[in-house]
This record gives sequence, C-alpha cells and structure tokens, in this order.
Amino acid sequence: MHTLAASLPSQLYRLWGTVTDVAPGMLKLAGVSELAGVGNEIQIRKPGQTIHGEILSVSGESVTALLFSPCDTIRIGDRVEIEQEARIEPGDHWLGHIINYRGEVAGGDPAAAPVRASIRPLNAPALPPHARRSLGPRLATGWAVTDTLLPICRGQRLGLFAGSGIGKSTFLGSLATGLEADRVVIALIGERGREVNDFIQHTLTPEMRKRTVVVAATASESPGAKKRAANCAIATAEHFRDQGHNVLFLFDSITRLAEAHRETALLAGEVPALNAFPPSTVRVIAELAERAGPGTEGKGDITAVFSVLVAGSDLEEPVADMIRGMLDGHIILARPIAERGRFPAIDVLRSVSRCLPQAATAEENDLLREYRRMIALYEEVAPMLRANLYEFGRDLNSDRAISLFPALDNFVATRKAEGIEGSFKELQEILETKPAASPAPPVTVTMAKR
Repeated sequence: MHTLAASLPSQLYRLWGTVTDVAPGMLKLAGVSELAGVGNEIQIRKPGQTIHGEILSVSGESVTALLFSPCDTIRIGDRVEIEQEARIEPGDHWLGHIINYRGEVAGGDPAAAPVRASIRPLNAPALPPHARRSLGPRLATGWAVTDTLLPICRGQRLGLFAGSGIGKSTFLGSLATGLEADRVVIALIGERGREVNDFIQHTLTPEMRKRTVVVAATASESPGAKKRAANCAIATAEHFRDQGHNVLFLFDSITRLAEAHRETALLAGEVPALNAFPPSTVRVIAELAERAGPGTEGKGDITAVFSVLVAGSDLEEPVADMIRGMLDGHIILARPIAERGRFPAIDVLRSVSRCLPQAATAEENDLLREYRRMIALYEEVAPMLRANLYEFGRDLNSDRAISLFPALDNFVATRKAEGIEGSFKELQEILETKPAASPAPPVTVTMAKR
C-alpha cells in the first residue's frame, strides 16, 4: 500500500496518520514514517475547527509534528492528514491586505478575490549566484542620510539594528513609503497585535496600501506559525519578483524568527549552543536572507531591510552577530542619540552600506569621507567640550568640526523629497560653510577675600 501511494502523484491520494502522543505545542503520529517528510504540513479536522501543524522530525517508528494551533481538543487516535508540500497562492488580490501564516487574507471576501496567479512552494531554494545580476542603481529613500551616507541600491540587503523603543519600526515604516518599489511586502513577525493593524492603517498611505502586502504572525501565535509567516512573506516577494516587479521586502524582526526557530529546534531535540540558539539558526537565517537580492535577467529584484532587535543594545549578541556578516550593510540605531531627541537615531560612524564606493561618483565619495571625518573629529573633542577644557584656535580642523556638527547632525534627520541629487547638494552646502568665529573663552570669576 505504501509503495503504491509513493508511486502516485500527490494529488491522487491522501496520506493519513494516527495521533499517539500529545504534548504542549507538539504531537507524535504513527503509520506514516515511510512517506512523511520534514516540512510536510498536517491537518486535524475537528467540529468547527481545523488544527494545522508541520512535521519536525521523522523516525522509523513515529513522526513528530509541531502545532500552529492549541492542542487541547486533540485526542489519542485522532486521524491526521499529511500534505506533501507546503505552498501558498499569492497574487495581486493580496495587495492592501493583511495575510496570516496560512496565506489567507484576514477579513477578506474569498468570493470577491480574482483568479489566483500561481501556486508557489513555501520553502524554495535561493537563486543560484551565477545567474543573478549585480546590484542595481541607487534608490531614493525619502531620507537624506540613506540617499547619501548609507545608500540603498536595488537588490541590496540591509540590516537595521536597534534596541527596543529606539524607533526601529517607525523608521522601517518611513522606508516603506519613501523607497522606490513596484511592490512592497512587509513581514511583521512577533509584533503586538494592535501594532499590526495600526501599521497598515496609519503608517501606510492609501496609495501605498494599493501595492503593499503585509504578512503577520503576532506575538501570541505559536513559534511554528511565526516561522511559516516568515517563509510566506519571502515567497510572496519572490512571486512579485518573478513577475518582473522591483520588490521592497521589509522584515520586522529577524530576532523574533530566530527565537521561534530556537523553540521549535529544541522541541525537535536539537542541542542548544550559544544563548540556547541551536547551530541550525545560522542556516535558517541565511536561507531567508539569500532568497532576497538581485534577480535573474528579465526578472525583478528584491531589495530587503531586515530589522534586528538587539538585546541590551549589544551588537555582539548571537543573532546580531550572525546576520551582520550575511548582509550587504547595516544601519545601527543608537540609544544615546535617541535619548537626546534626534530621529532616526542612526549612528553614522558605526553604520555601513557595502554598495559604496561603487554606488557613488568620486566627487560624492569625497563628500561622504569629509562628513565622516568631521563627525569623528567632533566625537574626539566632545568630552573636552562638556568638561569646558577645549581651547579654540589650537586645531582648526577640530574647530571646524565643532562649528559644523549641529548642521551635520540635523542632516541625518532631514526628509528629502528632492531625491538623491538634492540630498548631495545640501550635504555639499553644509560642508562648504565657513566655520563660525571661535567663541570667547569662559569668564573666570575670582571670589574676593573677606
């Protein structure tokens, strides 16, 4: 019977297993070990409810499955249907909607949806490196800092590193509305439920919503659902890329995906390593990141920004350290900058875009180097300024850095509708400003003797 089933196309038969063990978040099945595979989806149908899950491991005697739904209604002996391939059906009918981890439109009317364009596997391999194009041209972003100092090219993959409450999600939302793209796919993994609807209703403009798909798995959902939502989002971006669209892929956050994988991997029996993250975490993150990037000839590109929630603002913690080396640059949001009220709180000196210097002209690169030199000089003398120990006139370069710092700092927080050319023009005007006259030395007050 098993041999016959294995020789038939998957659409001609159904595979059923039987529940033998139930535990919080997972269960074991019997009778399907010869046919089931890791990653296959399962369904348990109950009156008024369908429980979904995914196969984590297969042994000769049983199959272990991770559940996406509560397991309180599952009983020993329940029949479980195994689907041979996890897949979704993305299309333009998803635009403007929130999609759940199952690839279903939240609150949508299925009867009103147009004919679906394609069926895509949820877990697809990345494009082969030799077939991909190079990075495309610079993209206007709506921010002066990412138009100049930290440019984003078409097909580039950037990491946005920040602690909690520094403005990470707000900055991501501004990139969604400012970056040039035909389609936008936003993955909200592990976010608070209230924020998901607020994001699409208030952060995105009505015009922007017409070309945006939001895939969400909230903080209260199971780790399996979060992992599936992440794969659903990147598969959706790949669908639009293969249609020839240039896609902006915003992922918030990769840390929540890593935590979800840690939980599922430990349930499957994988050995924990640093901070209890199993060794396979690197592979899971790398597979997701590699699916973004430039496309092949005749197709579109996926420009990706992955947010990384850095615990305690420690950039050496495991997830941050993993992803920083996988991407084409990183933008760091610093808490001290946020605390003094400058947003976005980008630490320019610690951030880098690896499309430079190729993405800028020689004259533009000279301006960028001069900006960084002035900021670095200011940071060197800032402690002396605060202690009232700095003497103007001894170092003209440091005097100039102090004079220009307010304008250079404000440049990072400047929105630019004029695009890349306008941003570079403003940067040039700031750097060509003559230093203000040195302030008078502090007055020393001598107390008279009694």
